[in-house]
Amino acid sequence: MALFDAHFHVIDPRFPLVVNDGYVPPAYTVDDYWSTAGPLGVVGGAIVSGSFQAYDQTYLLEALARFGPCYVGVTQLPDDVDDQTIRYLDSVGVRAVRFNLYRGVTADPTAIVRMAQRVYDLAGWHIELYLDGYALHELKPTLLTLPRVVIDHLGMTENALPALLELVWRGAKVKASGFGRVSMGVRAMLQAIADADETALMFGTDLPSTRANRPFYPSDIDLIATTLDPVRSERALFHNAIACYRPAQIPV
Repeated sequence: MALFDAHFHVIDPRFPLVVNDGYVPPAYTVDDYWSTAGPLGVVGGAIVSGSFQAYDQTYLLEALARFGPCYVGVTQLPDDVDDQTIRYLDSVGVRAVRFNLYRGVTADPTAIVRMAQRVYDLAGWHIELYLDGYALHELKPTLLTLPRVVIDHLGMTENALPALLELVWRGAKVKASGFGRVSMGVRAMLQAIADADETALMFGTDLPSTRANRPFYPSDIDLIATTLDPVRSERALFHNAIACYRPAQIPV
């Protein structure tokens, strides 16, 4: 079946990269991604800005232009970004702003609320959060007030589940991605989230799996397909992300 990859990275050394905790990732270009994802049946996806890209938009604009209208972007923005920039990024396919609370420094709840409401009002964007269960529990009261929220990599740790489910019941989406970097029973987490809301899960490869304990394996797709029933599996692998990201062209 066709797949929508809701979480992958492009790392192009022609564009600015920032050292994060002493780490700069190796190159992983648009062509590198195509060579891996194309044979899997991926027909659309979301390019996600990593901590090592900070607020650079140049790599993302170039990648979106090459991938075409079935792909969207998830960026990182400074608090003082102007409205015109947000509207322009929306016009070229950006659909969300990301907060990296796992390796980043953007942990101020007030700033998260301010940005989340602003990008939603201006462009209908959601926010995406890379964080573990402890941070998710601490931020839950804040996140429950926000218009649209997506949580990366199943919340990273098993203790994320109670807060995660409460957010899902209120409409949050969760990426079924990064299985090589999480600390949990993945099958149990997938089933619990799908039971709470079958529209919540969104598959992502997490390619190229920077700093993960193991890289993405094609068998991760099979894990989703064999854990969930056929209807929920198809939703998680394709339809849920299409509804969330609203690409300019729906892949067929």
